Amino acid sequence: MTLSASDISAITLTLQLAAVTTLLLMLIATPLAWWLTHTQTRWRAAVTALVALPLVLPPTVLGFYLLVLLGPKGMIGQWMQQMGLDTLPFTFGGLVVGSIVFSLPFAVQPITNAFAAIGARPLEVAATLRASVWDRFWSVAVPLARPGFITAAVLAFAHTVGEFGVVLMLGGNIPGETRVLSVAIYDHVEALEYTQAHLLSAGLLVFSFVVLLMLGRHSGQWQRVPA
Repeated sequence: MTLSASDISAITLTLQLAAVTTLLLMLIATPLAWWLTHTQTRWRAAVTALVALPLVLPPTVLGFYLLVLLGPKGMIGQWMQQMGLDTLPFTFGGLVVGSIVFSLPFAVQPITNAFAAIGARPLEVAATLRASVWDRFWSVAVPLARPGFITAAVLAFAHTVGEFGVVLMLGGNIPGETRVLSVAIYDHVEALEYTQAHLLSAGLLVFSFVVLLMLGRHSGQWQRVPA
């Protein structure tokens, strides 16, 4: 059994979406994680809860509100139309926005934990050597938090590959434009094409297992505990 052109297109689009989403998430999550680690504001708890909301909120609910917000009658959608821009629902750009929101906690939390694990001492030592705030961040914090960055990137990529509810609500099912891998599997099951669904699902299953195995080996979680 071989993959059809439509399925290959869905896989390619999914990988493109995951790559773009992961890149943008790292750019967004890094300063946000740094702020959450060091801020003393009373709003920290509220921002932390807002970032973690996709972990407990049903994807269809998140996708619905993004659809409303980005649609022609939504606040952002109306603003985009006033600026002469096309609205984002049912476009690749819309999928990217939905994926960023949905996968945000998978990027922010590992980086936040990595920054917190550094502690204040290394940054204080760098400050005594007259390192600027910018130098302390790039020369001390980022290298020491490297495992957190790797975990965040891998989790964000893998989570984007496997998402379904948000992309279906916000992007629909347009072949070559918004039909991603999870939607393709749903289409095959709905059409009782179980062989094709098994093939794509098995590939996603193996991919997910390899990702978890790599993360486990990287973090040392799967190492045998000494007797």
